[in-house]
Amino acid sequence: MGPDTGRRWNPTGRAAKVFAALLALLVWQVAALAVDNRLLLVGPVRVAARLWELMGEASFWRALGFTFTRIAGGFLLALALGTVLGMLAGRFPLADTLLRPYVTTVQSVPVASFIVIALLWLSSRRLSIFISFLMVFPILYTNVVQGIRSADGDLLEMAQVFRVPWRRRLRYIYLPALRPYLTAGCRVGLGLCWKAGVAAEVIGVTAESLGGKLYDAKVYLAIADLFAWTAVIVFISAGFEKLFLRLLQWALDRAEGA
Repeated sequence: MGPDTGRRWNPTGRAAKVFAALLALLVWQVAALAVDNRLLLVGPVRVAARLWELMGEASFWRALGFTFTRIAGGFLLALALGTVLGMLAGRFPLADTLLRPYVTTVQSVPVASFIVIALLWLSSRRLSIFISFLMVFPILYTNVVQGIRSADGDLLEMAQVFRVPWRRRLRYIYLPALRPYLTAGCRVGLGLCWKAGVAAEVIGVTAESLGGKLYDAKVYLAIADLFAWTAVIVFISAGFEKLFLRLLQWALDRAEGA
């Protein structure tokens, strides 16, 4: 084994990911230069410059705070209710039978339909929190149900024989089984809640929101603004996902006594 074995290129390592990102930006810039029409496509350099300008405006931070609090609130509400009802349904099949029609309906109806219907009931400023909740809840509910049902039957039977308290069953049997399902559900739901929430703001033309800024950029053909606001949504969504998943793992470790 040679001395340079440890320095071999890792196609899935951090350096490879950075290289792929830089290559994608280069392709984007070349494409913008080839099109040479700012009404169709602007390059990353122009977008970065415009984003820097927007960050100096108070309206940028108001829109960011407005959208973040509502979408994050919708996700957390879905997490809380989906976990509680999912555990109940996983433990008692009758509860799952009663809840399944509602969950299936939410999963089947297009997001746009829910947005239009919700606009009849809610103001546009409350729309994103409701849509984020609605789109994420079925995912978390279903994953929690599967996680609870995947718990080791032999351990549960032993716990019942020895009359182990419910809290200890939850901590040492259910939580380890639930953990991968809950993590996977949150990972999927975090991306979906931002897509659905911002889409609701665009369709509802919610003022002082990220979706509202996207709509304004489209109306005024401000393509650089359109790409800049899109980049903000991508960055905030990815950052929130990483931060939340780390907090979730920490909370699960504490709950399991790790």
